[in-house]
Amino acid sequence: MFGKRPNVLTRLLLENRPLVMGILNVTPDSFSDGGQFVDPQDALRQAQKMVEAGADIIDIGAESTRPYGGQKPVTLEEELARLQPVLAPVIEMGTPVSIDTMKPEVALWAIGLGASIVNDVWGLQRDPNMARVVAGGGVPVICMHNRYKADSSINIMSDINAFFTYSIEVALKADIPRDCIVLDPGIGFGKTPEQSMEAIAKLEAFKRFKLPILVGASRKRFIDTVSPAPPLERVGGSLAAHLIAVRNGANIIRTHDVAETIQAIKIDNALRAIK
Repeated sequence: MFGKRPNVLTRLLLENRPLVMGILNVTPDSFSDGGQFVDPQDALRQAQKMVEAGADIIDIGAESTRPYGGQKPVTLEEELARLQPVLAPVIEMGTPVSIDTMKPEVALWAIGLGASIVNDVWGLQRDPNMARVVAGGGVPVICMHNRYKADSSINIMSDINAFFTYSIEVALKADIPRDCIVLDPGIGFGKTPEQSMEAIAKLEAFKRFKLPILVGASRKRFIDTVSPAPPLERVGGSLAAHLIAVRNGANIIRTHDVAETIQAIKIDNALRAIK
């Protein structure tokens, strides 16, 4: 469809350090920053701020996937209308851009504009066309574990492992190269707070897939259950969770707070380097 493209993730991961993905939600109802960046100029200023802070990737989403429910479905036309004034200008900033969408039509459009990665919160398992679009676009895909409803009675690690196994099978069957697959345990999505924490604490178990792992714990509700605070006041908890994730094998951290996360990772690396 678009021909073979350079795998931007392979290039970045060769730097052998955790990558930081900055979140840009151009939505009115995202759980943490909904409405802050609906205005295209506000969105572009935020993107530039994250680029200047050192973000390796900018992840742009125009439909809330609120992990705790309450999101409103967005039509294809609405999602594209939110993205149109923002996506191309952010791509032009030069930092690789990921498109966070559940719709293959949006992914196809974004790849055509130059998006480097597709971030699918249903891990290629919601719409059968998504895998074909990713394969045809020649870009990497982030396959996130998800469930429609949390269930405290299940073994969440087994559930995530089974989900990843099937996502990888779908990807390979669609001719998505293995080195274009990233796994995301989906912190907060279809999980109790305790299950989200378990996924981070036991993250190393997913290294058996021998694929890059992304963790997005930024401002998630499990932080509030341990140290009560509204979303905008969960930066400390986010940093703690992300540093543990890095120590347990995370290759990419997805965060609202790019500068703070980069600083925390650099300090953690410096202290661990002391013998």
